[in-house]
Amino acid sequence: MARVFAVVNQKGGVGKTTTAVNLASAFAASERSTLLVDLDPQANATSAFAGYTAARHVYDAIIGRCVMKEVVQPTELAYLHLVPSGRDLYGAEIELVSAFSRERRIERGLADLRDAYDLVLIDCPPSLGLLTINALTAADSVIIPLQCEYYALEGLAGLLETVDLVRDQLNPSLALEGILLTMEDKRNNLCRQVEREVRAHFGDRVFRTAIPRNVRLSEAPSHGKPVILYDIHSKGAVSYLRLAEELLARTGLERSAAAPLLPGVPPPGAPPAASAEAEPGEGAAGGPAPTEEIRALDVTAPMPGGEDE
Repeated sequence: MARVFAVVNQKGGVGKTTTAVNLASAFAASERSTLLVDLDPQANATSAFAGYTAARHVYDAIIGRCVMKEVVQPTELAYLHLVPSGRDLYGAEIELVSAFSRERRIERGLADLRDAYDLVLIDCPPSLGLLTINALTAADSVIIPLQCEYYALEGLAGLLETVDLVRDQLNPSLALEGILLTMEDKRNNLCRQVEREVRAHFGDRVFRTAIPRNVRLSEAPSHGKPVILYDIHSKGAVSYLRLAEELLARTGLERSAAAPLLPGVPPPGAPPAASAEAEPGEGAAGGPAPTEEIRALDVTAPMPGGEDE
């Protein structure tokens, strides 16, 4: 069964959606069949993939109009599927107030999908409301993106208390997978101080990989692409590839057999559609196939370029 990660932080602007999108893409680049669930009503993770709109999205599955597998969509990456979100999700918390077992809607929705994927990432909204509780109830573990500043650090204690509460009341197997330092700037004394304190206090629960401030990471969503398809040699892309490698090693995950076919969706690993003009060995855009370029990249080498490349 798939391992489910909830990417959670109640503070906005800490790189939560950026982490969910690019970590899922990095998993897919390593040929692990991956599902990204956009549970944020702002739908930023959905717009990160060419900004397409679907007739149905995660809201329809939550309120029972359809089952979750009916809203799964393919992406430009062969091993990555997406459960899109939309603005209707803003009303879900109100509609579910009186619903039976309202905190387990996502868990039940993913029940018939977990055998189809190696990994599932849930991008949570920037709050500790019912949608986030749903994600924590469905998840095996939590990834907490933490911006390297004191305001973000202050909110961490409250978030960890919520994780403990969900573990005690709803999901006894829920674990803290790790804290991910984001928007790191080694030139900033405050940033370095926050990083030292977090690593000293949480130890091995902080990922060794930190995500730097990077212009390419900010630009990629405006082009409807994850950063590994926008600029794979950027510092941001290399960092997320390293994070995926670290997380796979930490959890002992190995590539599984081919995933079952979901109705209407190409199976993870199916060759991406190529245009008629594409040359052999090239993708639909006419450039090198992403997986081949990723394999050629030495992620152990020093990061290229300057600080903001």
